[in-house]
Amino acid sequence: MARYCQENVMNHFGKPTMIGDQASEAATSAVLNPTEDHPSGEAHPCGEVRPCQEDRPCKASNVFWHSGKVSMAAREQFVGHRPATVWLTGLSGAGKSTIAYELERLLLLANHPCCVLDGDNLRHCLNSDLGFSAHDRKENIRRTAEVAHLMNEAGLIVITALISPQRDDREMAREIIDERHFVEVHVSTPIEVCETRDPKGLYAKARFGQIPNFTGITSQYEPPLHPDLVLDTGAQPLSHCTRELFKHLKTHFFS
Repeated sequence: MARYCQENVMNHFGKPTMIGDQASEAATSAVLNPTEDHPSGEAHPCGEVRPCQEDRPCKASNVFWHSGKVSMAAREQFVGHRPATVWLTGLSGAGKSTIAYELERLLLLANHPCCVLDGDNLRHCLNSDLGFSAHDRKENIRRTAEVAHLMNEAGLIVITALISPQRDDREMAREIIDERHFVEVHVSTPIEVCETRDPKGLYAKARFGQIPNFTGITSQYEPPLHPDLVLDTGAQPLSHCTRELFKHLKTHFFS
């Protein structure tokens, strides 16, 4: 990546890379000379070993949390942004995955380390044991949120693309990830548009009763009440929607 060049160059957005300038030296110094601040902002000694947190208890009683030596502030200075999880929610065919991967491309061009967690892709690996019952959907959201949380702690911007139809499940994800890092984006493309697209042929199968619990047809979708951003890919081009989301992140998480 351009971030690791040994001289000042301009990226595709006209932003100088950090390596070789004073900002990079300060960031590197912050990482190599850690403070005693815990990554969460609490005053815990670096490398301290603590029992499970009370608000997130462990089933096992003999596991401990080992604090790292790099504070979140130092990590943010090093990567050049505040970590965030962009939670894209909406019906199948709304454009969530397309927006997610285009946003990932724009962020990487701007030298912001990031990663997409796509719902279908996760069901091929981490969540391959889960179906689409209410219980399994909640567990799907919980696991995805936990991974996003870990990636945020590593300094990454995470973009999730999941239908996540239930408000309670999305609120659970917000609590796991942390309100400060959670960006709820409603991809509000109407079902008529989604069904016309039907890129995977799922709506047709659901109409014939071949897919149970299909969101929007035989299972309810609860739209966000107060999303951070609403994107309708039926009314605006996907490229425009992605740019609007990039602008939102630039305003709130990096400059």
